[in-house]
Amino acid sequence: MNREGFTEIIEEINNYFRFLAGRGCTGFGCSKESVEAVINWGSKKAFPHQTLKTIRNDLGECRRCRLSENRRNIVFGEGNSKAKLVFVGEGPGYEEDRRGQPFVGAAGRLLTKIIQAIKFTRDQVYICNIIKCRPPGNRNPRPDEIKTCSPFLERQISVIKPNFICALGTFAAQTLLNTNEPISKLRGRFYDYMGIKVLPTYHPAYILRNPDKKRDVWEDMQKLMKGLG
Repeated sequence: MNREGFTEIIEEINNYFRFLAGRGCTGFGCSKESVEAVINWGSKKAFPHQTLKTIRNDLGECRRCRLSENRRNIVFGEGNSKAKLVFVGEGPGYEEDRRGQPFVGAAGRLLTKIIQAIKFTRDQVYICNIIKCRPPGNRNPRPDEIKTCSPFLERQISVIKPNFICALGTFAAQTLLNTNEPISKLRGRFYDYMGIKVLPTYHPAYILRNPDKKRDVWEDMQKLMKGLG
């Protein structure tokens, strides 16, 4: 990297800190493990003893983006920390924000039925979202919000080390696969994410609005079951 490019990165970081300061952020709480990770950044020593608990501690009472202004609860994720299968959605809704748990509203009840249909329970899988706070009015998450929050998702996945990820909906699939392709084109096939097989499918909320897509989702789940063995 040349000097000009390095200077641009530093200025971008400074601008981001100014943005946070303008929203009342006065500092960051980091665990001892996180401080060590920063010191060893770029080496194999970074995050040597990372757990879901340390990631949650690092997230803290997050004020890193505008979504913190109206949320009730951070929705970190829940389930088996050693799950073979992780479900990733886009973001919390009203009921999730109220209870601090992922997929507990109407879409969550449908997801529970889908999980049971593939012979699992919610306790056997891990469920989370690409963002941890509810967007106002359940609007779509914005690119800067995803960019701010997705590192925590990446760390969650790196700790769990699942064999498969089921990406629920456009934003989950696009974020994990770094693509702009719509879910209608992505679904039904396996992709690679850090050596993990990813199967995109429609979001349960979308199925509730478009029940004719249930057949497509069931076809996707059959492929997932075959892959899981």
